[in-house]
Amino acid sequence: MLTRRHIRVKVMQSIYAFWKSGTADLTQTEKFIGNSSESMYDLYLLMLSLLVEVKKMAEDKLLKSKQKYLATEAEKNPSRRFVDNAIFSLLSTNKDLAAYVEKRKLTNWAQDDEYVHVICDAIIQSEVYNDYMALPKTTFKQDQNFMTRCYRQVIAPNEKLYEYLEDKRLTWLDDFPLVNTIVVKTLNYLKANSTDDFFLPELYKDQEDKQFALDLFRKTILNDETILKEIVAKTPNWDKDRIADIDMVLLKMAISEFLYFPSIPVKATINEYLEVAKEYSTPKSSLFINGILDKLVKEYTEKGTLNKSGRGLM
Repeated sequence: MLTRRHIRVKVMQSIYAFWKSGTADLTQTEKFIGNSSESMYDLYLLMLSLLVEVKKMAEDKLLKSKQKYLATEAEKNPSRRFVDNAIFSLLSTNKDLAAYVEKRKLTNWAQDDEYVHVICDAIIQSEVYNDYMALPKTTFKQDQNFMTRCYRQVIAPNEKLYEYLEDKRLTWLDDFPLVNTIVVKTLNYLKANSTDDFFLPELYKDQEDKQFALDLFRKTILNDETILKEIVAKTPNWDKDRIADIDMVLLKMAISEFLYFPSIPVKATINEYLEVAKEYSTPKSSLFINGILDKLVKEYTEKGTLNKSGRGLM
């Protein structure tokens, strides 16, 4: 579930929090990385369960509409295309997903169902919904395309939902873009015959990725003085206090990968941190970071101190 880029973002957040807090307890902050990753998984499950609750609410709306005393013909015989969407069906009948949501006590939508109303109404009033309901008939692929468009264009950008998640758990604010990407990717790769566990990937791809998160955090923190000297040497016209905090964290993490992670290719490191900088720092940060990292790589290569082997040489 978590890609190496997601892991780097989690480590970046943890290092930033560690330095800002002024604590010297590495172990406690390492626990934060694990807890933060688990919290992100909770948010992923919560967003999938939101789709299940939207289906239930839409179905309830149809039933109430049919029971009106003076119901119109359209209300008596409404289209069930939306509530019978194939993706809705796969999610709402998934026993493993329901069990995970219950196990983690993710009862948000039962307690705050007004937000389910907000999302359900926003979908029904959207152009995406109108286009979908206007189709003469639908295939699994069309159901899938509707759901991914609906999530990207209606659910993910919803300001009320964003504010709600921010109020409920602080780390979810930073996790939301990552979770949205994962949910859309999950919906895109879904098949009609996908098994129940398709929606429940492992948090880390393998033990190596889990260890990478802890190693990157610890090596960056413990070698801070050495790494900072490398940055200062390449920014003679900059006071280190003028470098944006996030840029400084990203630079230190990238240099840590250059020096202490021989199996990670230089190009992979640079590309990953430039993408993270574009997402989380200032508009010019990626250019600034790229310039410094490029100088360092050339210097390390000339001196023969770029310790890369195996996959790291690619």
